[in-house]
Amino acid sequence: MSKSKKLYNADLAPTPKNKKNWGWFEIFNVWANDVQSLFGYTLAASLFLASGLNGWAVFLALILAGFFIMWLVNLSGKPSVKHGIPYPVFARVSMGVFGANFPAMARGLVAMFWYGAQTYAASTAVALLLTALTGASPGGEFLGMSAIMWISFIFVSLFQVYLFWQGIDLVKRFLNFAGPAVYVVMIVLMISIWAKAGGGLLSEVGNIFSGGARSGGFEGLGSFGAFLAVFSIMVGYFAAVVINFGDFARFVKNEEEMKKGNLWGLVGNVVFFSFITLMITGGTIAVFGEYIAQPTDMVAKVDSMVLTIVAAFAFFAATVGINMVANFIPPAYDLANLMPSKINFRTGGLITAICGFIVGGLWVSVITQMGMFPFVNTLGAILAPVFGIMIVDYYVIKNEKLDVNALFSDSPKGKYHYNNGFNQKGMIAWILSGYIAVGSVWPNILPGGLGDFFANLGGGGGYAWMIGAALGAIVHYAISSKK
Repeated sequence: MSKSKKLYNADLAPTPKNKKNWGWFEIFNVWANDVQSLFGYTLAASLFLASGLNGWAVFLALILAGFFIMWLVNLSGKPSVKHGIPYPVFARVSMGVFGANFPAMARGLVAMFWYGAQTYAASTAVALLLTALTGASPGGEFLGMSAIMWISFIFVSLFQVYLFWQGIDLVKRFLNFAGPAVYVVMIVLMISIWAKAGGGLLSEVGNIFSGGARSGGFEGLGSFGAFLAVFSIMVGYFAAVVINFGDFARFVKNEEEMKKGNLWGLVGNVVFFSFITLMITGGTIAVFGEYIAQPTDMVAKVDSMVLTIVAAFAFFAATVGINMVANFIPPAYDLANLMPSKINFRTGGLITAICGFIVGGLWVSVITQMGMFPFVNTLGAILAPVFGIMIVDYYVIKNEKLDVNALFSDSPKGKYHYNNGFNQKGMIAWILSGYIAVGSVWPNILPGGLGDFFANLGGGGGYAWMIGAALGAIVHYAISSKK
C-alpha cells in the first residue's frame, strides 16, 4: 500500500531500530522535568494548602495519582514502542487517517497554551538572575510584566527555539542534565530555609499536615470528595503528556525500559518532589510569615547570591525541560501530521513557539485571571476523551492489531480510511464526551439537571479528566460495537 504525501513524511515515519536508543533513565528524566517545573511546584503546594486535608491524605492521593498515571502512559506508550509511531499517527487508528487531525490539533493548541505558561515561568528565573547580577530595577510595566521580565521572556523564547532546532538528541541530553540538577537545587533550598526556620519549620509543616479551611474550588467538599479532587487534579495536570506519551515512547528500546522509567520517573518523582515542596512551603511560612507560591520569589528572599545564581539556572533548566517534553515536541508532530508535505518537525515547532509567545505575553494580564485549577482542568477535559477512545479502540475493539502501512495510506480501501478518512463514531464520542467533561468544570454550559449535578459535585472541576476519559471509552465502545 503506497504512502500518501498527505499523511507521510520522515518525522512521522516509524522510528527505525537504530534510533530507538532511549532507556529507562531518559524516560525518568522526561517525568522529572515534567514534575519539577515552577508551575508543578506551585500546584503541588497549593493542593496541600487548599484541599483542607490531612497532609498524609494529600500524599496518599498524590502517590495513587502517580501509579494511576503510570498505568495510563504504559497503555498509551506500548503501541509506539512496538511500532515506532508518534501520537498523531496512532490517533489515526481510532479517528481515521484524516479525522486524527482534529485531536492532534487539540493537543497542539493545548501545548501552545502550556508553552506560554511555562515560558513565562522560566522567565521569572532569568529575571531573578539578571536582577541579582546587575541590581537593575524592574522598569515600567506592559501587559503586567516589567521591562526586565520582557527581556527575560524574549531570551527564554529564543533559547527554546535554538534548543529545539538542534534535534531530539540534544533535547535528550538537556533533559538528562536538567532533571538531576533541579533536585540538587531544591534540596539546597530546602536546607537553607530549614536552617533559617529552625524548629519553626516542623511546627508549620505540622499545621499544614493537620489540614485547614478548604479554598480554590474545594469549598463544600467532604474529606473523601477533596481526596478524589486532589487525585483527579494531579491526573489532569499530566493529561497532556499522557495522551501523547507515544511521541517519546517511540524512541525507547523496549517496553520493559519504558515501564521501569515510568515507575521511577512518575511515582518516585511525585513522592520525592512533593516531600520537598511540603518542607519548603512550611519553611516559607515559618521564616517569612506567609506562603510564597513562586520558588523564584522565595530564593530572592533568602538573600544569597550563590543560591540565587544556582537556583535561577536550575529553575530555568527544569522549566525549559518541561516545555520540550510537553509543549514543543508534541505540537511539532501534531502540526506535521496536519500537512506533512509542507510542515516538518522544525516548522511545527516554530509555529508553536510563535503562538506560545503570544499566550505567554498575555499570561499575567489575561490568562491567570481564570485561576490555576480551572485552567488545568479545562485543558485536561478537552483531551481526556481522546485518550479513552484511543485506548479502548486499540486494546478492546481492535485487540492490539495494527497495520502500520495503512496508517499512511489515503486509499478508500485502507483499513483506517473509514468514511472519507474520518471515523465518525470516534468523532461523535469525542464531541459528546468532551462537552460533558468541559461542562464538569463550567457547569453553566450544560443543561439544567446535568449542570446542577456538577455544580453540586464541587471540586473546581477536579474530576474532569477522569469523567472525560471514562466517557470517551464508554461512548466509543458503545457506538463502535453496534453493527
